[in-house]
Amino acid sequence: MAMGGGLCQLSNLLYWMTLHTPLTIVERYRHSYDVFPDSNRTQPFGSGATCFYPYRDLVIRNDTNADFQLHVKVAETDLEGAWLSNSKPHYHYEITEKNHLFKSEYWGGFSRHNELYRKRFTLGGDFVDEEYVTENHALMMYPPFLSSNSGGYYETE
Repeated sequence: MAMGGGLCQLSNLLYWMTLHTPLTIVERYRHSYDVFPDSNRTQPFGSGATCFYPYRDLVIRNDTNADFQLHVKVAETDLEGAWLSNSKPHYHYEITEKNHLFKSEYWGGFSRHNELYRKRFTLGGDFVDEEYVTENHALMMYPPFLSSNSGGYYETE
């Protein structure tokens, strides 16, 4: 079982799934801390969303003519979800990051920064456009350096 709060896992999943649809993200808040090194990361840094009742929400709006239904379930080991629609998709999407950097902060710690973009492709694979999604800034909760014996993984001592 993975570590993390249930509400954050759910909001991360909803945000990531929505980035791959024509739905509009109206309100999204990034996490203040980067707690996981990249060694097992499958998505770009900052591609999650946090919720914090009653102050921070993830708000999604449907500006299309299609109906969408959210489907989520707790499987054996993972939280699973999908956006279902009565309309066939016209595009597929890829989320990429740009301007990624680590910064040494004046107090001795490190911060991480990037921008996320969404590339839109036809179902045949032709590039349509790219749009800016958001920027991310977070304090790192692990050392950003690789050790010489880590085999490419971050040390987390």
